[in-house]
Amino acid sequence: MRIDLHAHSSASDGTEAPADVVAAAWRAGLDVLALTDHDTTVGWPAAAEAAGRAGIALVRGTEVSARWRGVSVHLLSYLQDPEHPALARELARTREARVARARAMVDLLAADHPITWQDVLAESDDAVTVGRPHIADALVARGVVPDRDAAFRHLLRADGPYHVPHYAPDAGAAVAAIVESGGVPVFAHPGADARGRVVPDETFDELAAAGLVGLEVRHRDHGPEQRARLGAIAERLGLLVTGGSDYHGAGKANRLGENLTDPAALAEIEARGASEVIR
Repeated sequence: MRIDLHAHSSASDGTEAPADVVAAAWRAGLDVLALTDHDTTVGWPAAAEAAGRAGIALVRGTEVSARWRGVSVHLLSYLQDPEHPALARELARTREARVARARAMVDLLAADHPITWQDVLAESDDAVTVGRPHIADALVARGVVPDRDAAFRHLLRADGPYHVPHYAPDAGAAVAAIVESGGVPVFAHPGADARGRVVPDETFDELAAAGLVGLEVRHRDHGPEQRARLGAIAERLGLLVTGGSDYHGAGKANRLGENLTDPAALAEIEARGASEVIR
């Protein structure tokens, strides 16, 4: 069984509509796909309908923005109740903060480069969560950079002159909110040090005590050393090991199915979640 538990649609920063992501997963030979857009669940209904047509199982999820002692981290929440206020409030607050941050970054960029907020809105289309990837797409459209990766390497990097921080909940509080909402929290790409600072080992002990269930060990941004390190941490703490492509359509080189999750891990996630995998 081929299970990919990390993918994004145009509801956040992917380039394909939720239904098209599901169709792409079917073409890639996946049996199970998780739709995990940033800080939103708005793509769930369309993805569920498409999954029913395609005959592929769908895990409904969200990639939740958070922070641990100033370090930006992401948590994958699977099968939560989207109406539960514990998590819904934090997601709404984070989405609003992302938009404010994006506008501030565009104002800074506009002093040196030909970009406007309308350019960003044109690229974000129907996205509920507007952020740096849409700024990157606007920079590409304006001919400032050749692609998203170049934008993030130079103009949009976290230590660059145009960076503006945004609100995100404390990681421990986010894990607790996911659990309270009936979700299953898994730490997304926790060793992706090429993206910036990563958390030290003791973080996982703290988050496991708060209710963390798993680590996304199998990810494009983890080399063999990071996979070995994270796998050992997961074994020590009794955490699940998951894998996902972090697919963004044309927005990233990541391909559906390039990293997978074992069926036993998915079974445990479904057993813990407030809702079921759609089959």
